[in-house]
Amino acid sequence: MSWLDKLGLKKKEKLEKGVEKSREGLLNKISKSIAGKDKIDDATLDDLEDALITSDVGVKTTIEIIQRLEERVARDKFITQTELQQILQEETTALLKENRPEQPAEFDAEFTYKPHVVLIVGVNGVGKTTTIGKLAHLYKKAGKNVMVGAADTFRAAAVNQLVIWSERAGVPIVQQGQNADPASVAYDTVASAKSKGADVVLIDTAGRLHNKKSLMEELAKIKRVMGKVVDGAPHEILLVLDASTGQNAMQQAKAFTEVVDITGLVLTKLDGTAKGGIVLAVSNELSVPVKYIGLGEKIEDLQIFDRSEFVGALFGSN
Repeated sequence: MSWLDKLGLKKKEKLEKGVEKSREGLLNKISKSIAGKDKIDDATLDDLEDALITSDVGVKTTIEIIQRLEERVARDKFITQTELQQILQEETTALLKENRPEQPAEFDAEFTYKPHVVLIVGVNGVGKTTTIGKLAHLYKKAGKNVMVGAADTFRAAAVNQLVIWSERAGVPIVQQGQNADPASVAYDTVASAKSKGADVVLIDTAGRLHNKKSLMEELAKIKRVMGKVVDGAPHEILLVLDASTGQNAMQQAKAFTEVVDITGLVLTKLDGTAKGGIVLAVSNELSVPVKYIGLGEKIEDLQIFDRSEFVGALFGSN
């Protein structure tokens, strides 16, 4: 058994449990849309479209899925209710793979630069600090030396939270307290990581989006000072989104990607929401891949996003 399996990162059981609320809500809506019908016709597809949209799959992604189902129905002539669920899985997975064929489904802990610098961004309350703790744990289990930096200096609680998570993960933290210059914290973190031979650096940032210009300027400054220490830093910029906010998460993603060069997305709090369909919308409609999904509060409850497994868990049944 690999260390990934031991962590539960590739276990379907944890994924299925994590999206249980979303699956139950979606399947209930699908069942109502096809109840009492002995064939899949236009009216059924219209009802199915409503079921997907109200499950936060999003209008654009839903329409694309329905179009694929229409082609399948026309080609196969007759599709029963029993077959619909499997076909829905197949066509949704195919859609996501066609639009984003580069989506990684494995954990990558091999880096071009040392230290490998990861900047974590997102609005307050989405789970940035928790995600950093889980990522630190994940990289440490992969045998990497990890360091975190508390560059969200506008809230004392943010620094305190990161201290707690760094202790849970057993990794060192660089902090300067509340109201310190975020760029200064980022610089010191990367410089310290480089001098101590760390493999990975995870840096928290302030969760603000009300002023895009200020956000862009602040992150540009952070990137600039880190680049003076390690070439190409930051090497990843991960945007954390709260899946329980549904379409609001999509709007946040679009807003951030307009001003920041996001390289990957993290969808958190899937275990506590029935809005898991947003993962399909985000994965399909944005040019940035979903890299991780959060399925609980425990430090090991971060899973690598696998499109096929996620779609299977979302449209599957117990």
